[in-house]
Amino acid sequence: MLQALGLGPAEEAVYTSLLARPTASAQELVRQTGLEEAEATRILLDLATRGLVAVATEAGGGAPDSADCGAARFRLTPPSVALAPFLVEQRNALHRAETAFSMLTEQYRSTAAHPAGSVVEVVVGVEQVAHRFHQLQRGAQRELLVFLVGAPIAVPRDDADVSESSALDRGVDFRVVAAKDYLDGPGMARDVRAGITAGIELRLVDSLPLKMVVSDRERAMVPLDMADSGGEPSAIVVHRSGLLTALVHLFEKEWAQARPLYTTTTGVRAEPAADRQPTEGELEVLALLLAGISDRRAASQLGLSIRTVERRTRRLMDLAGADSRLQLGWHAARAGWL
Repeated sequence: MLQALGLGPAEEAVYTSLLARPTASAQELVRQTGLEEAEATRILLDLATRGLVAVATEAGGGAPDSADCGAARFRLTPPSVALAPFLVEQRNALHRAETAFSMLTEQYRSTAAHPAGSVVEVVVGVEQVAHRFHQLQRGAQRELLVFLVGAPIAVPRDDADVSESSALDRGVDFRVVAAKDYLDGPGMARDVRAGITAGIELRLVDSLPLKMVVSDRERAMVPLDMADSGGEPSAIVVHRSGLLTALVHLFEKEWAQARPLYTTTTGVRAEPAADRQPTEGELEVLALLLAGISDRRAASQLGLSIRTVERRTRRLMDLAGADSRLQLGWHAARAGWL
C-alpha cells in the first residue's frame, strides 16, 4: 500500500505496526513483524531520519543510535503531516512523466523522416509481438476492442489473462467478439466464463476475417501471415489514421451482428439469433413437453420416433440457450413461442 510512496515491504511492515499502538520499541516490533532486531533497528532509525517516526522516550536522553536503539520507544509522526510531501513528490513525478510521454508521442508522430512509421509499424518475433500486445492492453485507459480467432500463437492465454485483469481493474470498457473456432481450444470455455464473470462483454460469430486488438481507438494490432516473416509470428501496429478508423468500423459492424455470450451453471452459451425461430413441428413437441407429457408419449401422439422428439427438444433448448427444460419453458413464455 505504501510502496507507491517510497516505502519498501519491510519499512511498510514496521510503519503499519506502529499504527496500532501509541509507542513501541524495536524489540516489540521484532515480535510483531517477524524481522530481525538489527533490521527493525535500522528501519526505525531510517524512518526517524526521514521524519516518518519520532523518538518518544529513550534510556539515556538524546537521539538514539544503533547501539542503544533497542531501549528507545518510537511513535508515528501524524501521517497527514509526514506522508504529504511524499505524496506530492509522487504526483509531481507522474505529471513530469505524462508531460514527457505527450512530448515524445507528438514528436514521433510529426517526424518527417518516418512518415510511414507514424501510421504502421511491423513487429516480428514472438517476444516483440507479445511485448507490443501487452503494451496496448496495459496502456488502455478507456476502451479495448478485441477479435479472437483460433488458438493463441504469440501470446499465451495465461499471459493475456493478466493483461485483461489489469485493464478491468482500471475500469476499461472491454468488448470482445470471438469466432466459434476460438472456443474449441482446451479450457477455452472455462476461460471465457471467467472473463465474462470478471466484466468482459463477449459476443460470438461464426467467423471473423482477422485477429485484432484496438486500444482507446488510438492504436490497433493485427497479426500478419506467418509465411510473410519466415515462419515467425508477426504483426502490424496501426496508429491513428484512416486505416485505424476502418478497423474500428469493422469491429462495430461485427459486434452489432454477433450474439451475446452469457454464463450458465455449466459453462457459457450464446444468446439465440433473432431470426432463428422454432419450426411448427418443434412447437408441437414443445406444447406437449410443457403439458408434462414424457418424450415417449409425445412421440406416440405425434407419430414420431423418440429420437426425433429428443432432437427437436435439443434444438429448442439451443435456440433458447437453456440448460434445462424448466429454463426452456421460461424462455418460450417470454419469447411468445406458444
